[in-house]
Amino acid sequence: MNFVFISPQFPRTYWNWCDRLKKNGANVLGIGDTPYDQLDDALKNVLTEYYKVGTLEDYDQVFRAVAFFSFKYGKIHWLESNNEYWLEHDAMLRTDFNILSGPDVDEIQAYRSKAAMKPYYKKAGVPTARQAVVTTLEEAKDFIKRVGYPVIVKPEYGVGAAATYRLENRHELEEFFSDLPEDSYVMEEFVPGWICSYDAIVDSHSDVLFESMSISPPIMDIVNNQTELVFYVPPSVEPQLQKRGRATVKAFGVKSRFVHMEFFKLTKAKKGLGKEGDFVGLEVNMRPGGGYMPDMMDFAHSTDVYQLWADMICFDERRLPDNPDQQYCVFFGQRDHFRYLHSQQDILAKYGSRIKMNERMPEVLSTAMGNQMYTALLPTKEDMDEFVRYVGEKVEDKPAAGDGIDYNGAYEQEECHQAD
Repeated sequence: MNFVFISPQFPRTYWNWCDRLKKNGANVLGIGDTPYDQLDDALKNVLTEYYKVGTLEDYDQVFRAVAFFSFKYGKIHWLESNNEYWLEHDAMLRTDFNILSGPDVDEIQAYRSKAAMKPYYKKAGVPTARQAVVTTLEEAKDFIKRVGYPVIVKPEYGVGAAATYRLENRHELEEFFSDLPEDSYVMEEFVPGWICSYDAIVDSHSDVLFESMSISPPIMDIVNNQTELVFYVPPSVEPQLQKRGRATVKAFGVKSRFVHMEFFKLTKAKKGLGKEGDFVGLEVNMRPGGGYMPDMMDFAHSTDVYQLWADMICFDERRLPDNPDQQYCVFFGQRDHFRYLHSQQDILAKYGSRIKMNERMPEVLSTAMGNQMYTALLPTKEDMDEFVRYVGEKVEDKPAAGDGIDYNGAYEQEECHQAD
């Protein structure tokens, strides 16, 4: 099997995808924009060959790289980046090289358009927020008459929470339209809740081989207010999320992929959507959770999701058994503009081997994820909450005005904030 992996060097742990493919006998061919001598040795050792392009943004350069691999090694059987940013290019390359193992240009529309996702959720029986494509101010006003303020506006095609805003009143609405972006935007009713993901590895029959979940405050608020990011992977998937996640997989016809599907967990009842604690569809992402989410799933479930994915790719089955050792894996992203009471040395001394990852975040990820990250594995929710309190404790009781929310008190304060 010839497998082309786009950008295997970023994020840094993505070499693991290539490593497990090679262990399963695949011929792994990498394309990236980092010079070869700057690649980690671990990645170099698992790639059959690496093709360096000037920029991955230039489709023609990447096309020529795939053409070179096709000429040298024969038919390309798989092509993936496992990265939201490159999904459209991935689909174009599959179409151009007749690679049938993933979504092509036509299929990718339903995976990337926030408007096109709605009918699939309806098919799955999963409630979603009311939505309208933003075109004119008058149409927006008519929509708001039906749903009320606040409303959320976001790019129809977008990565993460970039350029996503919450509009509280008519003044903010008119301000948004006074400088309306050229990109297509959608407007949605506000949903009070936590963001929960349903993460799954799915085989060629749309059957789930592995599943997990994560819980976090809305990333939009983190990005726009530059507050700290705290999210966690619990030991198991809540039953309603499991049911709705699996139904969404079937409705979208997902095959042979790792998926990251986002839902709201309502923090209070919302007419037409459900009662407190219910799950509401937000959007689907046909790739693994970003950043170090795969590693966090590994820690929480005592497994190897990279291997689980590679087994799905190469054998269309799950070969690793479930592990009964399930715990809470939590991520805390500190911000440089806060003054923390406990130093890095204090944190490492207190939590020792419970700290699974500890590093400065790459600049490109720091806006959403913070500057200094700690990822820890804790046996109980109470232990996890104490970790969050300790790592987030400030020199002052509260951050300076405008600096963001206070995470002393762990998740409950943010939950109340979102429910207002």
